[in-house]
Amino acid sequence: MKLSLSVRIAESFHDKKKSTLTLEDLIQLAQSIGYEALCMRASQAGIETPEEKLKEIRARLDAANLKVSMVTGDFDVPRNDELGPKGLRNITPYLDVAEALGADLIRICMKTGEDIVWAQRAADEARERAIRLAHQSHLASLFETVEGSLETLRAVDRDNFGIIYEPANWMLIEEDYQAAIPRLQPWIMNAYLQNHIPNPQGEEEIQCYQRGTVRCDHIGIWDAGGVECDAVLQALKDVGYDGHVTAHQAFAGIMSPADAARRSFEYLQPRVI
Repeated sequence: MKLSLSVRIAESFHDKKKSTLTLEDLIQLAQSIGYEALCMRASQAGIETPEEKLKEIRARLDAANLKVSMVTGDFDVPRNDELGPKGLRNITPYLDVAEALGADLIRICMKTGEDIVWAQRAADEARERAIRLAHQSHLASLFETVEGSLETLRAVDRDNFGIIYEPANWMLIEEDYQAAIPRLQPWIMNAYLQNHIPNPQGEEEIQCYQRGTVRCDHIGIWDAGGVECDAVLQALKDVGYDGHVTAHQAFAGIMSPADAARRSFEYLQPRVI
């Protein structure tokens, strides 16, 4: 498995547009620590970024020997709101960004069954450019549960469409996120790691279809009480997953992005070998 650092590490949890570091800072940070890739989001580069700027970013990444593990091209997808699926209706700009940055994976959003046909059409267009599409295992989406994820993956039925396995959301609603790994193995295209601890009086509120509002507190992937990250990484190894494992957490207000990136790498690196 390969280690990727999400630029989300410098974002506010509540405002996906705000970042405390420049992209140059993040490139230098990831390179100095030993990450192999950056997971790109619109807070640093996306469909609103001019073509010439994307070329400059690609040159900086190449010079740092960093890949782009995945592109999230707008702010609506990570906000997971009603506008999230709109990119499926016109996937071309997202493909352009991925191609410019040398990425072969794009994160998308699906909220209702009406989005399935659009995902199929988008995946067909993406295949022409050797690019894949994937959806995070995210609350308040068609991927809120393991069964819902499997149903949607089978309905889309495209070999370049899959899932971004992320256990923390499923843990919050008591889905069996570890047992899901072998069931989802054919479709896992990226693995996100972040961590929460359920807390009825927690500082964070997360919305889901099944239970309305669930509350939690953010903790590190190295902390006990939330996702059993050691078991998750071993289960990914057991099914032969060899793609990117992405340190995905927004740490603004918890610790500095530099400290979070280092601590995440120190935890992950010996476990992905």
